[in-house]
Amino acid sequence: MGGPEIERLIALFGRLPGLGPRSARRAALWLLREPEARLVPLAAALAAAGAAVRQCRVCGNLDSVDPCAICADSGREAGLVCVVEGVGDLWAMERGGVFRGRYHVLGGLLSALGGVGPEDLRLAPLLARLEAGGIREIILALPATVEGASTMHWLADRLRPRGVAVSRLAQGLPMGGTLETLDEGTLAQALRARRYEEAP
Repeated sequence: MGGPEIERLIALFGRLPGLGPRSARRAALWLLREPEARLVPLAAALAAAGAAVRQCRVCGNLDSVDPCAICADSGREAGLVCVVEGVGDLWAMERGGVFRGRYHVLGGLLSALGGVGPEDLRLAPLLARLEAGGIREIILALPATVEGASTMHWLADRLRPRGVAVSRLAQGLPMGGTLETLDEGTLAQALRARRYEEAP
């Protein structure tokens, strides 16, 4: 359609999450219409990110410094660690701005069908952080899926004997959600995790 360079660009865009072949072609065409203003700065930003960004040796976050800015922030509560599946989950928590502790990125979930076992997750760094002391609570913020639930149970069984409190995020009825739009699993969880209102 326009040479092997364009085809390669479209193919690489097509590998990005959320972009199919048509979206990849549109993105490539948009960049190529004004290469000096669009394509060259993007290529420079990609090269700079590729050279500078690394995985934090403490928590597994992505940053241009190691340890990452979150781990290096002395204003955060070091005794509270939130365990998430991936960096995207960590960033989502940070966007919410409600958590002021530290994080640990597992890098996946246990999955017998997917062939992911404990050795494939970033468990050793988490256990090393526990052994170093100072952590009083681990919050398991993993997805409400079969894999997420089995990973939470497996982790909780190994963390509790180490003298640390283990909790998980509450699940159930979302803000603004209506009962008629909820699936049965979410509704059941909302009922199980219900709170009792105290008298004024």
